[in-house]
Amino acid sequence: MDPSLQQVGQAVKRLQWHHHREANRRLAELGLSLAQWDVLRNLHEHPDASLHTLAQLTFQTDQSMGTLATRMIDRGLLVRVAGPGRAIRHRLTPEGEQAHRKGSLLMNEILDTTIGTLPPSDRATLYRLLNAANPTHADADAG
Repeated sequence: MDPSLQQVGQAVKRLQWHHHREANRRLAELGLSLAQWDVLRNLHEHPDASLHTLAQLTFQTDQSMGTLATRMIDRGLLVRVAGPGRAIRHRLTPEGEQAHRKGSLLMNEILDTTIGTLPPSDRATLYRLLNAANPTHADADAG
């Protein structure tokens, strides 16, 4: 019997919940939250991103991203730099790069216990199907 749409949605949510719970637990060992690591990851992938861009990439409001960025600047993980015109951009500090590397290793360990157990062809299929079902996927690629 094929699973219902709700069953598939619940399975996606359960896996996401597992990843978030484990990530928060393990990243706390580094003094990071999942939200902070997500900022580090996205800033590593999008150097000199604006606060607004970071908010979009990390699924936050501009206000909450501003508060988080300020805390991360205070911790020495990020710096603000002048961009074109009045724009303010953000960069990782050496400490931020190190936290990103350590956090990435932990995240890979977590994901390896779930998605990593799938054969590569199944992971590729899962990735393709999730992106195909996601109505905001094209927006994420453009950001």
